[in-house]
Amino acid sequence: MHKHILIATDGSDLATKAVESGLDLARQIGARVTILTASEDWSVLDMAQRAREGASNPIEDYEALARANAEAILARCSDMAQTAGVVSDVVYARESHPAEAIVENAKSRGCDLIVMASHGRRGIDRLLLGSQTSRVLALTNLPVLIYR
Repeated sequence: MHKHILIATDGSDLATKAVESGLDLARQIGARVTILTASEDWSVLDMAQRAREGASNPIEDYEALARANAEAILARCSDMAQTAGVVSDVVYARESHPAEAIVENAKSRGCDLIVMASHGRRGIDRLLLGSQTSRVLALTNLPVLIYR
């Protein structure tokens, strides 16, 4: 049975439902959880545009906004875990590729299951928007429970 579950979230409604399901599973089987959120690297094009628009330090602004967003997501998830009676840790993977951060943290923290949401995009949407879930599946040999 699983003893340590990594639950990945981006704070979206669907991801929050995956967190709830992951916490419920952890409670039922007596597992502890690590809840992770990651922020994407800042985009050079976005930062250049923000600088043209008058931002004095667009990179610092982005990092502060990303950190505040991550802290809010993780505080909500930590409260959810406490309410569910599940022992949890939270992790913010700053400026990383989310899929790689998920797999790396699952491995380094000794997790034996990854829980995450997938929007189930297909076709051109998937090509344009990418799929962190598909990337996680390609990068890990751990079981991945996907919430849709």
